[in-house]
Amino acid sequence: MHRSMKRGQEKEVEMPPEEEEENAPDVEIQERGDIYFFYRPKVGEEDPHTSDDVQRLYIVLRPHTPTQDKQQQEKQPPQEKSMLLRLIVMGKKSLPDPAKRGRPYWGFVELVTTKIQDIKDALKGEEYDTKTRGHRHKPAARALGEGVYRILKHHSGKKMHTHLIYKLEFPSEGAENQPQEELNVEREASFLIQIKNPTQGQFKTKTKKKKKKKKKSIFPAHLQGQFGKLRYHGADPPDFLNYEGCEFLLISASDEIHEELGLEIEVDRSCSDLVNTFGETVSADALLRGIWV
Repeated sequence: MHRSMKRGQEKEVEMPPEEEEENAPDVEIQERGDIYFFYRPKVGEEDPHTSDDVQRLYIVLRPHTPTQDKQQQEKQPPQEKSMLLRLIVMGKKSLPDPAKRGRPYWGFVELVTTKIQDIKDALKGEEYDTKTRGHRHKPAARALGEGVYRILKHHSGKKMHTHLIYKLEFPSEGAENQPQEELNVEREASFLIQIKNPTQGQFKTKTKKKKKKKKKSIFPAHLQGQFGKLRYHGADPPDFLNYEGCEFLLISASDEIHEELGLEIEVDRSCSDLVNTFGETVSADALLRGIWV
């Protein structure tokens, strides 16, 4: 059998024994939840058309609790849902290029909260003044994608590594997917995810401007001890991502989850949780129509 997953539920789907043996590697799901993608245009850019016009790519992970009753959750207004929310920033303003497997892309956890308003505040626009350039406008983020994700352990022979996999619900398959293609947000993807040991120093980024130093993560002893003397460790457990400043690498593994891991993710496109939750803060045209806005 192989696993088929839908919105926090998991069911087994019968497969011929010979196919099961070939396509069912040793996979253990560590965490499941909802995933949202957003992009923010550069300061002063109101009409983005390419990735060069993008300032940041954000990922929001909303993990499901083990005992979470999804049907009960969906009946609640968004502001009443009890949840953990992680706001993640991708350093290269895109996801890893699936055509360049093995090339790591750096990211970090900017915010961890249980309040939806905190995420809304982080995504909204801002007006401010500078001494050199006068009045400036930072555009609000735009919704880019919505789907479901899993963090899992994958045992391959004697080796074990962790994956972040996802599958989009929105945009729909008939949408144009202009910004999604530019920013490498595929309809489904699998990435190796490696957590950076904070005691080994932070990643250095190329910049000509002096910027505010990024917050350094401090893990509790039971998580820090997982590293030993290693520079990186798999996202096992995913609790590493619950600490602001956590740095990680994503490495493109596949855009065919079932072929790679023997998992088939089913999605529900009946309604958009992202629009219901963040629609008043961010534009959803890129999400629903697949066009630059």
